[in-house]
Amino acid sequence: MTKEQLNQLGKTLWAIADDLRGAMNADDFRDYMLSFLFLRYLSDNYEAAASKELGVDYPKLDGDDRRAPLSAWYTENTEDVPDFEKQMRRKVHYVIHPDYLWRSIYERARTQNEDLLQTLERGFKYIENESFASTFQGLFSEINLNSEKLGRTPADRNKKLSTIITKIAEGIAKFSTDSDILGDAYEYLIGQFAAGSGKKAGEFYTPQSVSTILSRIVTLDSQEPASGKKKKLNAILDFACGSGSLLLNVRHQMGPHGIGMIYGQEKNITTYNLARMNMLLHGVKDNEFGIHHGDSLTNDWNLLNEMNPAKKLQCDAVVANPPFSYRWQPSEALGEDFRFKSYGLAPKSAADFAFLLHGFHFLGDEGTMAIILPHGVLFRGGVEQRIRTKLLKDAHIDTVIGLPANLFFSTSIPVCILVLKKCKKPDDVLFVNASECFEKGKRQNSLLPEHIDKIVDAYQYRKDEERYSRRVGMEEIEKNDYNLNISRYISTAKPEREVDLSEVHKKLEEIEMRITKSSEEHNGFLKELGLPLI
Repeated sequence: MTKEQLNQLGKTLWAIADDLRGAMNADDFRDYMLSFLFLRYLSDNYEAAASKELGVDYPKLDGDDRRAPLSAWYTENTEDVPDFEKQMRRKVHYVIHPDYLWRSIYERARTQNEDLLQTLERGFKYIENESFASTFQGLFSEINLNSEKLGRTPADRNKKLSTIITKIAEGIAKFSTDSDILGDAYEYLIGQFAAGSGKKAGEFYTPQSVSTILSRIVTLDSQEPASGKKKKLNAILDFACGSGSLLLNVRHQMGPHGIGMIYGQEKNITTYNLARMNMLLHGVKDNEFGIHHGDSLTNDWNLLNEMNPAKKLQCDAVVANPPFSYRWQPSEALGEDFRFKSYGLAPKSAADFAFLLHGFHFLGDEGTMAIILPHGVLFRGGVEQRIRTKLLKDAHIDTVIGLPANLFFSTSIPVCILVLKKCKKPDDVLFVNASECFEKGKRQNSLLPEHIDKIVDAYQYRKDEERYSRRVGMEEIEKNDYNLNISRYISTAKPEREVDLSEVHKKLEEIEMRITKSSEEHNGFLKELGLPLI
């Protein structure tokens, strides 16, 4: 599918959402829209695999029979169902009972079957608890099928759901049935809902252009970026993963078989569910990722609390776009926490360094971490200066990249990317000032492919370029009291052009001569007319 076709599909679905949500706000309707897209993806993928598995035995129904073919097969082959489902679990890692396939749900919606609402409720519970080997409890917990926003009575709600599902089905039917496109459509809609959510969008969405920069950086060889991309990442982590698009971008850079395990953590329950759906929608099998619902700062994920060094999670790549300058409550106990003990606790007013140190703890010796933070982390004093100084003295801060302002839906402030490594070769820090390289938009600025390439190129080849990028030795950074404010190291001011005084004098003389000549001509006309001269 071309980018234009994808945009058209996205716009079609967005128009449906805008038209149907009625009194419901966009954030609430998002959950219905994306959940139905998710069900459509699972169903299409499953039916295609079932057809391949059953081969000639897969029923071919006539035009009047609107059932899902798999429904007919289940009816005619009751005894063979357990073996079939066992095989499907092995091949596609999940099963869906024919009653809950999108095709069956759509048929109920199309005919306005009064059992639609109850069937959806049963279907969602089935997918959460029975479809996959690992349970996905609460996957649809944010979708209230009995919300009065859908209608005052069950019959009204049933009717509204019938309309929504029918419109979505008809909208998708105009495009390719390739199930891969639904993952892209899902991402497009997340972006559109983010655009309408303003500051709340920061909870779940990182602009694709910024996400691509981080992804391309962490997939390069950590010790020799110029040598190119790593062959494999055994584990990657995003501890503030939102809807999971940043993790998926890293996977896209590496290819579907280039990553061993994907780990994500998300505090917001709605966004956590979006992330789990997003993984499955993009073909990541349930045993290839682990998304945890919890607070990264208090580190309530047992997986990350392993104290045995031999079993501790070591990631080849850590990426994150945590909440900017988030207010938190550091306790005495956290001061002794293994993540912060060597560096100190970030202040209550801004947890930026707490997030950074959390992710950094789980970075492997050969790994790369890229994190998006506000510029304040580069120069703020107090405990933040002490943390920053120790990270610099321990040679962990590799690169500082300044991005343009107004790239994010959630804030207009300019932000930076910090690249960190446990073991880095260069004894300097690379500064990249990309703040002036962007395309201006009405609401948001954006980075074009050439802007992204220029940033990644500067990092990969550690380039010095006037007014853009510069390698700075530790001696100079020390003289600046370990302040990493980019403007201290890269001047964007363009030198004033030298003025040639003799050339200027010559031009002034020429102008004076023209003035004199024009005055003489003008006075000649006045004299002929008998008017006083000037």
